[in-house]
Amino acid sequence: MSQTRRSFIAALALGTTTSAFPLLKEIETLDLNLDTNDDEILDAKDWVSKVKGSKKIVYDGTSFNKGFPIHWNWAFYQSNIDMKVPENDITAITVFRSMGISPAFKSALWEKYALGKFFSVSDPKTGKPSIRNFTNIPQKGDLPAGGTVGISEMLKKGSLFCVCGTATKIISGIIAKRESLDPDKVFQDFKDHIIKGIQIVPTGVWALGEVQAKGCGYIYAG
Repeated sequence: MSQTRRSFIAALALGTTTSAFPLLKEIETLDLNLDTNDDEILDAKDWVSKVKGSKKIVYDGTSFNKGFPIHWNWAFYQSNIDMKVPENDITAITVFRSMGISPAFKSALWEKYALGKFFSVSDPKTGKPSIRNFTNIPQKGDLPAGGTVGISEMLKKGSLFCVCGTATKIISGIIAKRESLDPDKVFQDFKDHIIKGIQIVPTGVWALGEVQAKGCGYIYAG
């Protein structure tokens, strides 16, 4: 892949958010293979096929945003349950992409690579850069409006979550370069620590387009 195309895809994956701007120069120095293999494509398409029902929404999580991309997933689900909509007629989706990919990973990865510091996410309990993913199994006070329903519980209710593979590769590559580590091994570490049930997809924008083509409404959550 040419440097020009790689830079374009990287910019597409991370977007033009304020938090992404300082990383653009670092991205230019990375030598990463951003191609997607056939198995990953098939897995991503299979994930999209799980969209069901007449009540469907996708939340675009481009930043951590205090955990709202997860909290609103629950809010959509619960609102429809309260309106007597059958659970099998509801699909709430959150796409973690750009600088909003951190909720997709287990706490062990947050601690190992100081993701709270990298993504500027503070632990509500300590006020310091978080070393835990408190959106997965939140405690009281972790999520907005007193929310205590996180990713793991919403997955059990049928919600769908995915994470941008390109953004994951770029951000893991930046961390690897800063720490003088092997980027391929760090990327694999990131993939190994994706929360069970969350699907890695080629790009977040691809996932957004695919689920909207299946009738999902769109809400910006980042």
